[in-house]
Amino acid sequence: MTSSPLDLPDTTACLLAREVVEEFASPALVNHSVRAYLFAADHARRHGIAFDGELLFVAAMVHDLGLVPVFDSATVPFEDAGGAVGWVFAAGAGWPVARRRRVAEIVVAHMAPEVDVATDPEGHLLELSTGLDISGRDPGAWPDDVRADVLAAYPRLGLVDEFVACFTDQARRKPDSLAGRFAAAGFADRARANPLDA
Repeated sequence: MTSSPLDLPDTTACLLAREVVEEFASPALVNHSVRAYLFAADHARRHGIAFDGELLFVAAMVHDLGLVPVFDSATVPFEDAGGAVGWVFAAGAGWPVARRRRVAEIVVAHMAPEVDVATDPEGHLLELSTGLDISGRDPGAWPDDVRADVLAAYPRLGLVDEFVACFTDQARRKPDSLAGRFAAAGFADRARANPLDA
């Protein structure tokens, strides 16, 4: 049996992580989280990158929960807040402390300009896939049919407007955060020019 580019891991932790994001995030953010995993996993398979599917999926599900009002922090960057949510979720799932830390590290790493695949393959993959899905970075790194299939299964649902509003709010309240720096460097224009929305 061959795997499909749309296959999702179905461990108990993965199913519960998706349930969590569906409970607290908008449909656009839910679909973004699933696409982030699918684009990451596809990239890994095509480039021979070994990764922990459960760990990557859980991190992808929770990575933007720091933007959701109920989890938004008044003081720390949204990726740090999302990492904390991931740590708590992983503790509830019964994962050992080292694995809880890994979820938090991957969530924080997704905002980095570049993540070393040798030291953090899951962080590397999530950083690449979210860069594509939010800012439209390097769309040619994914085959046209993969992009089309993922977008058909998990449509964007006005993600860009929601995300630009979130980042603008983060930048206003936390100007020294990465979101603040991205916003000051023209993030909104890049996001609105994302070829995935064409």
